[in-house]
Amino acid sequence: MSKLLTVSNSSPLIGLEQIKQLELLLKLFGNVIVPEAVAKEVAPTVTLPNWITIQPLNQSIAARILETSLGPGESEAISLALELGNCQIILDDRAARRLAQGLGITVIGTLGILLAGKRKGFISEVRPTLDALMSFSFHIAPDLYKRVLSDAGE
Repeated sequence: MSKLLTVSNSSPLIGLEQIKQLELLLKLFGNVIVPEAVAKEVAPTVTLPNWITIQPLNQSIAARILETSLGPGESEAISLALELGNCQIILDDRAARRLAQGLGITVIGTLGILLAGKRKGFISEVRPTLDALMSFSFHIAPDLYKRVLSDAGE
């Protein structure tokens, strides 16, 4: 398990739930933290298990984050990661990932979680999970699809 605290945005939670792989987060990271906006965004699709903690922001969202065109979940997730410090964040949106990385936050995405799950032996193949994600309208660029499969040795 990772020693860093882990904050998540909505889309990775929804995607992993849709393909029945939400438990990978528990196996890889232990407790996962989400801000209130993320909990609201996932509520129609995902019933949060007890190892996912909802944590409200202690401070208002930083001006640099508010200036972006990110959604409420992404904005709060990045703000919460900044507040907590020494953590990683699970994000898929390219603009959100760039902002988080620019702010010094370690970023992993849904595909990185699947790769880590295979490397740790929690899933045997990545290809079926990628295909399942895509069947739920999860966009994966063709080059990225090929690179993930290559990294997975498939």
